[in-house]
Amino acid sequence: MEIQTLIQYGIIALVLIIISMIILKLSKKDFGLEINKLVKYLGGKDNILDAEANMSRFKVTLKDVTKVDKEGIQKLGAKGIVEVDNQIKIIFGNDSRALKRYAEEIKK
Repeated sequence: MEIQTLIQYGIIALVLIIISMIILKLSKKDFGLEINKLVKYLGGKDNILDAEANMSRFKVTLKDVTKVDKEGIQKLGAKGIVEVDNQIKIIFGNDSRALKRYAEEIKK
Protein backbone atom coordinates (compact mmCIF):
# COMPACT_ATOMS: atom_id res chain seq x y z
CA MET A 1 0.00 0.00 0.00
CA GLU A 2 1.04 3.54 -0.54
CA ILE A 3 2.12 5.55 2.49
CA GLN A 4 -0.55 8.17 1.76
CA THR A 5 -3.25 5.47 1.86
CA LEU A 6 -1.90 4.15 5.17
CA ILE A 7 -1.90 7.66 6.61
CA GLN A 8 -5.51 8.18 5.50
CA TYR A 9 -6.59 4.90 7.11
CA GLY A 10 -4.73 5.88 10.27
CA ILE A 11 -6.51 9.24 10.40
CA ILE A 12 -9.89 7.57 9.82
CA ALA A 13 -9.22 5.04 12.59
CA LEU A 14 -8.14 7.79 14.99
CA VAL A 15 -11.20 9.90 14.22
CA LEU A 16 -13.52 6.94 14.74
CA ILE A 17 -11.86 6.05 18.03
CA ILE A 18 -12.16 9.65 19.25
CA ILE A 19 -15.80 9.86 18.15
CA SER A 20 -16.52 6.52 19.84
CA MET A 21 -14.93 7.67 23.08
CA ILE A 22 -16.81 10.97 22.98
CA ILE A 23 -20.10 9.26 22.34
CA LEU A 24 -19.49 6.71 25.09
CA LYS A 25 -18.75 9.48 27.58
CA LEU A 26 -21.65 11.59 26.40
CA SER A 27 -24.07 8.68 26.52
CA LYS A 28 -23.43 8.54 30.25
CA LYS A 29 -24.68 12.15 30.30
CA ASP A 30 -27.89 11.23 28.43
CA PHE A 31 -26.53 12.47 25.10
CA GLY A 32 -28.73 10.96 22.40
CA LEU A 33 -26.19 10.01 19.74
CA GLU A 34 -25.33 6.48 18.75
CA ILE A 35 -21.90 6.28 17.13
CA ASN A 36 -22.64 3.35 14.83
CA LYS A 37 -25.68 5.08 13.37
CA LEU A 38 -23.84 8.40 13.04
CA VAL A 39 -20.97 6.77 11.14
CA LYS A 40 -23.47 4.95 8.93
CA TYR A 41 -25.38 8.18 8.24
CA LEU A 42 -22.10 9.92 7.35
CA GLY A 43 -21.51 7.38 4.59
CA GLY A 44 -19.47 4.83 6.54
CA LYS A 45 -16.06 4.91 8.15
CA ASP A 46 -14.25 4.96 4.80
CA ASN A 47 -16.04 8.19 3.88
CA ILE A 48 -14.83 10.14 6.95
CA LEU A 49 -11.57 12.06 6.55
CA ASP A 50 -11.61 14.31 9.64
CA ALA A 51 -13.89 15.50 12.44
CA GLU A 52 -13.90 18.26 15.05
CA ALA A 53 -16.29 19.85 17.51
CA ASN A 54 -16.95 23.59 17.91
CA MET A 55 -19.23 25.49 20.27
CA SER A 56 -22.42 24.89 18.31
CA ARG A 57 -21.57 22.25 15.73
CA PHE A 58 -19.77 19.03 14.94
CA LYS A 59 -17.81 19.38 11.68
CA VAL A 60 -16.95 16.33 9.57
CA THR A 61 -14.82 16.35 6.42
CA LEU A 62 -15.89 13.64 3.98
CA LYS A 63 -14.71 12.07 0.75
CA ASP A 64 -18.22 12.08 -0.75
CA VAL A 65 -20.98 14.22 0.79
CA THR A 66 -23.61 12.62 -1.45
CA LYS A 67 -23.42 9.50 0.77
CA VAL A 68 -24.71 11.43 3.82
CA ASP A 69 -28.17 10.60 5.18
CA LYS A 70 -29.19 13.99 6.56
CA GLU A 71 -32.62 12.79 7.71
CA GLY A 72 -31.00 10.00 9.72
CA ILE A 73 -28.60 12.44 11.39
CA GLN A 74 -31.48 14.72 12.32
CA LYS A 75 -33.25 11.76 13.92
CA LEU A 76 -30.19 11.38 16.18
CA GLY A 77 -30.86 14.83 17.63
CA ALA A 78 -29.24 17.29 15.23
CA LYS A 79 -30.92 20.70 15.17
CA GLY A 80 -29.54 21.43 11.72
CA ILE A 81 -27.10 20.31 9.06
CA VAL A 82 -25.05 22.57 6.82
CA GLU A 83 -23.15 21.27 3.80
CA VAL A 84 -20.12 23.25 2.62
CA ASP A 85 -17.93 21.69 -0.10
CA ASN A 86 -16.79 18.33 1.31
CA GLN A 87 -17.79 19.16 4.89
CA ILE A 88 -20.93 18.55 6.88
CA LYS A 89 -21.53 20.75 9.90
CA ILE A 90 -24.01 19.15 12.28
CA ILE A 91 -25.61 21.60 14.69
CA PHE A 92 -26.44 20.15 18.09
CA GLY A 93 -27.06 23.39 20.02
CA ASN A 94 -26.29 23.01 23.73
CA ASP A 95 -25.22 19.41 23.15
CA SER A 96 -22.36 20.67 20.96
CA ARG A 97 -20.78 22.36 23.97
CA ALA A 98 -20.73 19.03 25.79
CA LEU A 99 -19.34 17.36 22.67
CA LYS A 100 -16.56 19.95 22.49
CA ARG A 101 -15.74 19.54 26.18
CA TYR A 102 -15.37 15.78 25.81
CA ALA A 103 -13.36 16.17 22.59
CA GLU A 104 -10.92 18.44 24.44
CA GLU A 105 -10.62 15.97 27.33
CA ILE A 106 -9.75 13.16 24.93
CA LYS A 107 -7.10 15.25 23.14
CA LYS A 108 -5.19 15.80 26.41
